[in-house]
Amino acid sequence: MRALVVFLLWAILLVLCWPLALVLLILWPILWLLSIPFRIVGSLMEGILALVKAIFLLPARLLGYRPTPPAP
Repeated sequence: MRALVVFLLWAILLVLCWPLALVLLILWPILWLLSIPFRIVGSLMEGILALVKAIFLLPARLLGYRPTPPAP
């Protein structure tokens, strides 16, 4: 569904300003490749923060506290 919305927005941009749409079409893969290291760092930070949270909550869990699962 998200791909369809992105395609429709790009098609509208193509109709309104085709040079900008073509530049975007060329630069999008390059920007995607440049963002990969930031995604890796973000995943690592999320894992580290989850580990720190688990370490801090370990005494409470050993005493029997069970957190309620988040609502969907």
